[in-house]
Amino acid sequence: MSVHDGMKRLTAPDIYARKGGAKIVALTAYHAWSAKLADPHCDILLVGDSLGNVLYGFETTLPVTLDMMIMHGRAVVAASRRALVVVDMPFESYERSKEQAFSSAAQVMRETGCGAVKIEGGIHFGETIAFLTARGIPVMGHVGLTPQSIHTIGSFRAQGKEEAAALGASNEMGAIEADAAAVVAAGAFSIVMEAIVEPLAHHISKNTPVPTIGIGASAACDGQILVLEDMLGMTKRTARFVRRFAELGSEIDAGIAAYSAAVKNGTFPGRQNLYGVELLNFIGD
Repeated sequence: MSVHDGMKRLTAPDIYARKGGAKIVALTAYHAWSAKLADPHCDILLVGDSLGNVLYGFETTLPVTLDMMIMHGRAVVAASRRALVVVDMPFESYERSKEQAFSSAAQVMRETGCGAVKIEGGIHFGETIAFLTARGIPVMGHVGLTPQSIHTIGSFRAQGKEEAAALGASNEMGAIEADAAAVVAAGAFSIVMEAIVEPLAHHISKNTPVPTIGIGASAACDGQILVLEDMLGMTKRTARFVRRFAELGSEIDAGIAAYSAAVKNGTFPGRQNLYGVELLNFIGD
């Protein structure tokens, strides 16, 4: 019997209720093996469209398709038992209209069994988020650095420096704070805040009634998320906000090099790796 048998999977309302409480632990997961390993330790497993960079070698997330997200989402859901699984809505799957967004999100949830979807963007997608949540689809928001808009933003850089400098100077919200407020008003159960300068991220998290999940934001966020392969040291280049909690990349490299050497020098496979060795011993070499 699995240790997960009978375990209740976390839901969007469970995460929503964590505002100001115990920190929320989130990681990306793109496949069954990583989901199975991360699940006991995480509250949220995000099937991020960053899989385009990590697994497929794309320069941006823009080539990622809905079918790709569904395929990987299905694997993560099947291999996990406890964490809420959230699937990213990829570029061009929700921008055209709220009806398109509902059709895409409904397909994702139906075919993967995930508990929520994530949509990048703020004010401009408030109506879309409201349309989805009103129809039973939990939505996680995503503000700050939004990789699907990289060609508009220009580069992967910290967001909100000018906005942070202006905090307290007027009663008007800056753009990022307004985006977060719009996402909340539309019914999102939580918000990912990516690459937002700390003072602004702290301010938004403190004044936002739903849990905030930081990635390059503030320790004051209600939770944190990293790309699994980044924090395990399996990728060569990482952003400033990444802490490597292991160095598996170098261990994997060493293991592959050792395998290659053993094949070349004939020490692998050894007799212990072969079948029928007992029969050879019986009849003689």
